[in-house]
Amino acid sequence: MQIGVAYAEPGNQIWLTLEVPEETTVREAIERSGILRQFPHIDLATQKVGIFGRLVKLETPLRAGDRVEIYRAIICDPQTVPRKDGASEAD
Repeated sequence: MQIGVAYAEPGNQIWLTLEVPEETTVREAIERSGILRQFPHIDLATQKVGIFGRLVKLETPLRAGDRVEIYRAIICDPQTVPRKDGASEAD
C-alpha cells in the first residue's frame, strides 16, 4: 500500500511517498522512509507523530493513503509572538 511520511523544519521540508506492506506501523514507516538518516536529530522517543494532523502512537497500524507526520516541539510561546495577520498597531 502507498503512504506518505512528512517532516518540516525552517527552510527544509520533506514529504516522501513509499510502498509498505499491509499492517505497517507508524514507526516502521518512518524507519523505512530513511528520514531518520536525513535528519539524525529526530528523536521518536520524545517527538510526537500523527496521521493527517491527529496525534497517534508509534504502534498505530497504517491504512493506504495515510500521511505520517513527525512534529517538532514548539520553541516559542504563541501567546507572546506577535501575529502577522496584516493588522496594524493603530487598528
